[in-house]
Amino acid sequence: MSEYKLPDVGEGLTEAEIVTWKVKVGDVVKVNDIVVEIETAKSLVELPSPYAGTVQELLVPEGETVEVGTPIVRIGAADEAPAAQPAAPEPTPQTESDPYLGMAQAAGATEAEEPAEGDGEQPKTLVGYGPRAAQAKRRPRKGAASASSEAGAATQAQVQGAFAPGGAQSAEVEAADEPAVPAASHTAPAAPAAETRVLAKPPVRKLAKDLGVDLRTITPSGPDGTVTRDDVHSASPSHPDSSAIAPREPDAVPRTNRGETREPIKGVRKMMAQAMTDSAFTAPHVTEWVTVDVTGTMQLLERLKAHREFAEVSVSPLLVAAKACMLAMKRTPEVNAAWDADAQEVVFRHYVNLGIAAATPRGLVVPNVKDADTMSMAELGAAIKSLARTARDGKTQPAEMAGGTFTISNVGVFGVDSGTPIINPGESAILALGTVRKQPWVHPAGSDEIAVRSVTTLALSFDHRLIDGEKGSRFLADVAGIMEDPANALRF
Repeated sequence: MSEYKLPDVGEGLTEAEIVTWKVKVGDVVKVNDIVVEIETAKSLVELPSPYAGTVQELLVPEGETVEVGTPIVRIGAADEAPAAQPAAPEPTPQTESDPYLGMAQAAGATEAEEPAEGDGEQPKTLVGYGPRAAQAKRRPRKGAASASSEAGAATQAQVQGAFAPGGAQSAEVEAADEPAVPAASHTAPAAPAAETRVLAKPPVRKLAKDLGVDLRTITPSGPDGTVTRDDVHSASPSHPDSSAIAPREPDAVPRTNRGETREPIKGVRKMMAQAMTDSAFTAPHVTEWVTVDVTGTMQLLERLKAHREFAEVSVSPLLVAAKACMLAMKRTPEVNAAWDADAQEVVFRHYVNLGIAAATPRGLVVPNVKDADTMSMAELGAAIKSLARTARDGKTQPAEMAGGTFTISNVGVFGVDSGTPIINPGESAILALGTVRKQPWVHPAGSDEIAVRSVTTLALSFDHRLIDGEKGSRFLADVAGIMEDPANALRF
């Protein structure tokens, strides 16, 4: 039998989230069969099986993040039957006269073994562990109470104390101070005395413990019956929808509380946030803008669309901007360089790995076209189209995002005029390409004649440590000149 340990699928990745299992216990797999889909700090990755045989056990549930090297699945020989799963414990009968008898029996305790009052602090039970019995909170009935109900209330105070933030003593004080209420309005239905273990991640268990919420009293809403953070917040006495909230005064203005939803910061989004923070506070950013008449570019695109070589290519202003950047770098190589702070050197690269920022449901990714400066426009267009399709499918691999030297962010596809983009770590400049709009424009220059033209805005952010204002301005002007009149490309 072999255990498949989570591998490092990127450059020094330390953890990954199990997103989807592609197999189940009992399935027969061959070497290189896809067994699981994981999310790293950079992308979604499908992992093939290094072993052949029968899946014996899935060691990590979906949605859990584990460190590299952690066993995630156990695979045995092809003829080996899956290991039998332990049977759930049988429920302990529970009577109306003593509703907490089942709970004491499930915990392996008897009345004779229970500590007497004042014998010292009772051991506290962590939320979600210990006795598996349901905990139904019963309040004293108005009027006379039977001996059995009084004993049940005392037992309830002890049990409740184990889960309250203040321990057993705080539970007894709470029970003593609680006013009597009609039993009909607060009687809870009896729950089984023994349950299976509550499914919840460690951070959710800690949150429940901090808020004093018993996980076993919560109806889970997560996948496969998992308790989520929202479930815990909803069950907390401090939650706006909780019954613990004070009643509103009759004359108060009604207010609608729509609540909130929390989403964990992990995977691609976590990596993006850290990278942007590091870049913003380490590289001194300068951003310059230029508004350009790109009517000539739009006319060129119409001619390219009719060309057979561009039949399978996504022909757009992004393609012309990308090619213009490759040409303009010949006059301003600093834009494609890097600042090595440790060695106190400027690293001039003799290749261009062009990054194209792509928005995905899991966050921003920036795959790059390797050696983009050596490609023709048709080849560059095909490569950009392939990267965009892979990114939308969430299949971008870490290697496709490594080694970028310059990036274009095409914010124009969202109808945005432009922006102040943040430089990707390891690079020195990034260009934002705005949307192309029909606008009144004075054309040709000096004629004072107004015509309707196609206009866009370019914004270049660059690292002022190695790109001064003159070099940044010259690069941006060269890109703008090519997009205004594509014939200017012949000058480079």
